[in-house]
Amino acid sequence: MDTTTTTITASATATGDPPTTSAQIYQRLRAHLAFLKMTAAAEALPQVLDAARDQQTSPLEAIEALLAVQVTATEHRQQASRLHFANLPAPWSIDDYDFSAQPGVDQALIRELATLRFLDDAANVLFIGPPGVGKTMLSICLARLAAQAGHKAYFTTCDDLIRRLRRAIAEQRLATGLRFFVQPRLLVIDEFGYRRLDEDGRSLLFEVINARYLKGSTITTSHVGINGWADRLGDPMLAAALIDRLLHRGIIVGIDGPSYRMRSHQARANALRAATTGPNTRAGS
Repeated sequence: MDTTTTTITASATATGDPPTTSAQIYQRLRAHLAFLKMTAAAEALPQVLDAARDQQTSPLEAIEALLAVQVTATEHRQQASRLHFANLPAPWSIDDYDFSAQPGVDQALIRELATLRFLDDAANVLFIGPPGVGKTMLSICLARLAAQAGHKAYFTTCDDLIRRLRRAIAEQRLATGLRFFVQPRLLVIDEFGYRRLDEDGRSLLFEVINARYLKGSTITTSHVGINGWADRLGDPMLAAALIDRLLHRGIIVGIDGPSYRMRSHQARANALRAATTGPNTRAGS
């Protein structure tokens, strides 16, 4: 009988109550863990108690080990929830980006952004470059890192953001719709300037950028240079105000290099060419 059980038994005897056994204490502890919804700790309880007995650890160490199991499980569950909320369209991580194949990207700058220190200043990141150079991939990687680090992140295209806000207006819940895009610590707006916006669209986009100004970080990707944003937005004054907010504490990442998609297409074409002009083909010709 361990010290804790001996103390409880002695106390029960002194008061005239029946002694409490180790089995009863164990069952009560499992019930407490179940009531507190500490499922992982309840499942690990037998192993933790066996280890404490075999290694002769103190009750304090056993409690810490049990809680550590629950904390780890809770962290994994919360991280999975944040990643699900983030709405990332691909499972890419920063290690998947081939810096050697894309000489147009500043690797040192990307590695610095991957530390997420820019979130502390509510700084913005603007990825600008031609299609296919990895702008979207890098924005997804940074959003994934943010979610894994415990931050609320969300990925959307510019078109989808405006579409959802238009629907919110139709359903008379614009404030709620705006709050959805304003609350995340990091918001990614992909394909910024891909299509020209009408008056309502550019007004809604500005509402989001303005509401997030100095409160949260926004990543935008665009194949249009900043000088062309006024044309895409259709309103030079609004474009200037939007650019002013994005560039204040903003980090511009220009990428000028070959397209990943075109390189992949070329690799497949080369493989097909090699297959059709291989030794067997030449022998039969």
